[in-house]
Amino acid sequence: MAGGEPQMKATAEEMAAGNIDMVSRDFCAHVLLKLNECRRASLYVPWKCEHERHEYELCQYKDYKRRLALAAAEQGA
Repeated sequence: MAGGEPQMKATAEEMAAGNIDMVSRDFCAHVLLKLNECRRASLYVPWKCEHERHEYELCQYKDYKRRLALAAAEQGA
């Protein structure tokens, strides 16, 4: 896919300070940090952080598609 290898944008210290679970510490952790910050600020009201949630879900989907393409390329090689 375009863009090459993804880069981690959130550091381990930022993820630890943001209480990000180990299973969520992936290439979309920087977006999850923003989403969780919004959720805490709005007391987890479901309709307040829709934009941040959409950004996170889109990031997860793009990462999934990248991994699928990588696996298909490895199988085809």
